[in-house]
Amino acid sequence: MKRRHFILSSSAAALAACDRRSAFQELDMTDTLRDLKRGRLSSVQLMQHYLQRLKNLDRAGPELRSVTELHPDARQMATRADSEKSVRLLDGLPILIKDNIETADGMLTTAGSLALVEAPPPSRDAEIVRRLREAGALLFGKTNLSEWANIRSRDSSSGWSARGGLTKNPHRLSHSASGSSSGSAVAVAAGFCAAAIGTETNGSIVSPASACGIVGLKPTLGKVSRSGIIPISHWQDTAGPMTRTVRDAALLMNVLSGYDARDLQSVEAPASALRDHLSLLRPEALRGVRLGIVRDLCGTHLGVQALFDQALDHLRAAGAVIVDSIALPDHRRASGLAWRCLLTEFRIDLNAYLNQRGGKVRSLADLIAFNNENRETEMPFFGQDLFEEAERRGSDEALAEALELRPDARQLAGPSGIDQALMEHRLDALICPTNDPAQRITLDQGDDHVRVASGPAAVAGYPHLTVPMGLVGGLPIGLSFMGAAWSEARLLGYGYAFESLLPAWTTRQPLMRP
Repeated sequence: MKRRHFILSSSAAALAACDRRSAFQELDMTDTLRDLKRGRLSSVQLMQHYLQRLKNLDRAGPELRSVTELHPDARQMATRADSEKSVRLLDGLPILIKDNIETADGMLTTAGSLALVEAPPPSRDAEIVRRLREAGALLFGKTNLSEWANIRSRDSSSGWSARGGLTKNPHRLSHSASGSSSGSAVAVAAGFCAAAIGTETNGSIVSPASACGIVGLKPTLGKVSRSGIIPISHWQDTAGPMTRTVRDAALLMNVLSGYDARDLQSVEAPASALRDHLSLLRPEALRGVRLGIVRDLCGTHLGVQALFDQALDHLRAAGAVIVDSIALPDHRRASGLAWRCLLTEFRIDLNAYLNQRGGKVRSLADLIAFNNENRETEMPFFGQDLFEEAERRGSDEALAEALELRPDARQLAGPSGIDQALMEHRLDALICPTNDPAQRITLDQGDDHVRVASGPAAVAGYPHLTVPMGLVGGLPIGLSFMGAAWSEARLLGYGYAFESLLPAWTTRQPLMRP
């Protein structure tokens, strides 16, 4: 099988010239854009720095393996950006995107699977890629992910794909980066890019973001286009920003958001929705805000509980009103119903995508056969039991069940769950710790399924923001803000105010420990 090579060239002189901590290691995306626009920094310098850092740390040294492929013209992109200075929002900014998002620039789109390495290349950019390019972003590589966005097997290990290998947590190399947007989270945390784009069906943005100590936002379903993204379920899939700071996430949301006629779930934002995601970013944004603790999502980890208690003290000091013990009584039932639908939806949506994409693998059945024929490379650690179960969901009865149960799941999670709790207690948002500490990687045993508070917002299709809260045992823990549909700007405002209360180390790059 023909394989692409990971393209990186060495430039020690460029690294020596560019590796100034004040200019690179501690800059967030917003500061980088400011320095690019003022001429204090060039896109060439920035790109050289990221490429050299990737060479030193991603495929050598700790072998973080966050990036599967770099664009062969990455340096030329930067040179053109410097010579064609414009006033576009993200002009000259190097960004990485997850390897299930299509680009029509020669880079592969594989979902981490060898089955799509030889598939016909996409004929057009995904809509969010078009929007990023139009804003001036330099999309210089694809990030690794849990293969097929972690829908292949119950015994999978997050962050592993046959194409990209195993992505490691930069805070502790022996521990999971979570997933499925593992590479995007690690690339941001380790300083390999200005920002990255991930995708989520249930937890795949917020879980790796919190596990790696960065900001992640899962938007309202329909707010960000999914056309040109390899699907799991059109009822839950969405793309979203993964960044070092809340302001950076808000800035990217201004670029990513918008209606797309190619996406049947795309929705025009209601008139009441705030279109400028930067509009509420103020240090005093928490004053008078009512936040409800969903204890049932908080878990029982003592270290996480203690850290969360400290975060509550910060929130109260900032003027927030904390309302304890908010219930989402049907969230487990909603998640169970959604799961009964998901594999049926996955089979339908993936078959449609693969058939349109073309090539030898044109259906889930073809994909299962490919994995069986290439068992040594595709299934050295875990199988494809979820694929096989999904393929059995092709009956009229399975489709009827999914059509019947999906509205019930959304109703229980959204209007009867999150919305009801917000209204009953006059709340502005729900909060809880996003995750427990990442588990140790055990490729032969799969994930330990660490607690992640992603289900209610994922099933409802509502926004979910995670912001670094601190460390427990040297591993990052995030604070979750969940709200009603279209409340991204408000959640970002609360996250920004919380972020401003914490020490600067919460957004700095991690020490890479064994």
